[in-house]
Amino acid sequence: MFHRYALFTIGILTVFTACNSSVQDRTAEVMPDSVDYNFHIRPILSDRCFACHGPDANKREAGLRLDIADSAYKALKETPGLHALVPGNPMASAVFLRIVTEDSTQRMPPVSSNMTVSPFEIKLIEKWIKQGAKYKPHWAFVPPASPAIPEVDDEDWVRNDIDRFILSQMEQKGLSPNPAADPERLLKRLSLDITGLPPTIERMDRFAKDTSGKAYEKMVDELLADSAYGEKMAVHWMDVARYADSHGYQDDNYRSMWPWRDWVIHAFNKNLSYKDFVSWQIAGDMIPNATREQLLATGFNRNHKITEEGGVIDEEYRVSYVLDRANTFSKSLIGITMECAQCHDHKYDPFSQKEYFELYAFFNNVKEVGLESVVGGPETYAKKPYMEITKEDMAGALRFINRQDSNRLIVSVMGEDSIVRKSFVLGRGNYDNPTLEVQPGTPMSVLPFNKSTYPANRLGLAGWLFDEKNPLTARVFVNQLWQQVFGTGIVKSTGDFGMQGELPTNPQLLDWLAVDFMQHGWDIKRTMKMIYMSSTYRQSAQIPKNKLQADPDNKYLSRAPRFRLPAETVRDIVLASSGLLVPTIGGPSVKPYQPPGLWEMATSGRGSLATYKQDHGESLYRRGLYTFIKRTVPPPSMMIFDASNRDQCEVKRSSTNTPLQALIMLNDPTVLEASRVLAAKLLQQGTDADRNIRQAFRLIVCRTPQAKEVSLLNEYFNQQQAYFKKEPGQAAKLLSHGEYPQAAVADKASLAAMMQVITTIYNLEETLSKT
Repeated sequence: MFHRYALFTIGILTVFTACNSSVQDRTAEVMPDSVDYNFHIRPILSDRCFACHGPDANKREAGLRLDIADSAYKALKETPGLHALVPGNPMASAVFLRIVTEDSTQRMPPVSSNMTVSPFEIKLIEKWIKQGAKYKPHWAFVPPASPAIPEVDDEDWVRNDIDRFILSQMEQKGLSPNPAADPERLLKRLSLDITGLPPTIERMDRFAKDTSGKAYEKMVDELLADSAYGEKMAVHWMDVARYADSHGYQDDNYRSMWPWRDWVIHAFNKNLSYKDFVSWQIAGDMIPNATREQLLATGFNRNHKITEEGGVIDEEYRVSYVLDRANTFSKSLIGITMECAQCHDHKYDPFSQKEYFELYAFFNNVKEVGLESVVGGPETYAKKPYMEITKEDMAGALRFINRQDSNRLIVSVMGEDSIVRKSFVLGRGNYDNPTLEVQPGTPMSVLPFNKSTYPANRLGLAGWLFDEKNPLTARVFVNQLWQQVFGTGIVKSTGDFGMQGELPTNPQLLDWLAVDFMQHGWDIKRTMKMIYMSSTYRQSAQIPKNKLQADPDNKYLSRAPRFRLPAETVRDIVLASSGLLVPTIGGPSVKPYQPPGLWEMATSGRGSLATYKQDHGESLYRRGLYTFIKRTVPPPSMMIFDASNRDQCEVKRSSTNTPLQALIMLNDPTVLEASRVLAAKLLQQGTDADRNIRQAFRLIVCRTPQAKEVSLLNEYFNQQQAYFKKEPGQAAKLLSHGEYPQAAVADKASLAAMMQVITTIYNLEETLSKT
């Protein structure tokens, strides 16, 4: 009799458990009436959370729907006198009664499901029903409104409004902020966060001597003005845009997209507004009188994989390219999992398959084919539509492109076909199963697409994206900025703001940041500076035991986060601290040291990338951003440190901790070469081991070492020096790493010993971590 209702109840509790881990097992927590518990309940009762799919979907959806208010409030068909939900009365609501009943044959979820409901979850549902069981839109689909700035007890700690939101939560949880980080650690943190590079000795000394009240802000401004800022910001955007230097698939031949990467660096450095930055990438080619720069920006939507394999079905691959663009758009720019609706209506979010293909339709009119050519010569490095970059371009509008060769420079860009291609819902998502014809459109639950306001093309989609009523665009990007600084976004599920995503840890702060970002012209540097200037950011990363117990994940930011640095930054620290780094901005990607045979084992044997041809000279010492990425065989050392292989859009990298990472830092040719080069520089300045160790430590760890640290490293130096004096052959072998010319240091034993000390410093947890 209650079978359908039972299924829905099981579904509710399953989703509740998955979505609301942050509110689990808190039975002792007070639940004041002033709190709107719909914020927690809403993800459970999603608009399509329990919708059935398939050929009989319409028939089955006629039953009880607890995710729709009108359905949930009605009397049950099987038991007309009983309602699933009675607003204000939990004891008259069948949903609640079935959850709390002692009768195991009636209790939901049933014993056979192996699921339970925690006491706090029961209290939460009861509280929501008492409050009226109100159905509201999912929080992320409601346009952000700037909340009132909270009052706090510790006004002296506050430097800007970000601190008020953070401190208010801390005080509610019985937490207090950490003291400020010491100046040396703070400068290192700031430099790595803004430029991705460690501070120079000159910057360290200058910052230490500046005792003015504006010293910190002056350093923030200086670093934001550094051209390395654009490189640091571009690393995240390369993941978002799935940028790579090869086409992908089996043949995986070369592609010449690096000028688009140079544009991204340029755009960040000149602080192009986020609105223009994204709009140009979505539809720069469609802007009236589009500039060459705006056309180049559209390479964003041509970074997807492209096949060059003979025998493939042309339309199948053309459709896959369009699907990739739709998926990238939804995940990176509006933070929703639209890709789940490619084959059927979304199971958890209010997106239908029809809406998915309406979004797909915006990208379905590009003048391209699925298979343009098989692996061949330079003409295959960019696929139509493309732009050829001329010398005139590079002397004018595109002068930021760092061209280092004389070959034809072609980049794939967007370009509309003159004849509008029809779009259809593809049955089960299959390219060869068109069903209902659709027109360009956007998800109704987010913001309906107004064709009287915007043209039904990519330019109109860009306008819709930055419509003041769009609830997601600003929230999603400021959350990505927050993630870059603190390691975790205010919404932890960076690419999923939907029903299955995490609830924001500080929703008021998220909305305040989003509204502030929009009201100040989508100014990225301004928002980043505001974060860096806050007391929240400046805290030390020490972890007192009481805070570890009260807030192990540091959700409330009562201390600075501590986590391992990204793969590119690990490489950059090694190169910069040793003096090997070549700071040239932009240019073609480079091929540094790599174990032999990797490419050859994973290639069809055709094309210019069939074998790995390592670069030499200055190309060996470029920043990690410029490392050549072949999709089928991405750079092994960077992959071990969790870099993306760029197969698809990624807005958050995974984070692992494996022995392979230690082996890389102990044996990688770049690390050993950097250790050798730095050791030689220090010994050429003097043979005082104590002084050299202190200097190396400052260059790499970016602080003055403690006496005990110097003593331990000195002891290790003496041990190694004695060993290499007895084993000169081993010293010569160690010093042979890398192609950088050998320095004229006569004492090879001391050189090898100092090299070992420096390698040890590179392996310190403090070197590889943000602290």
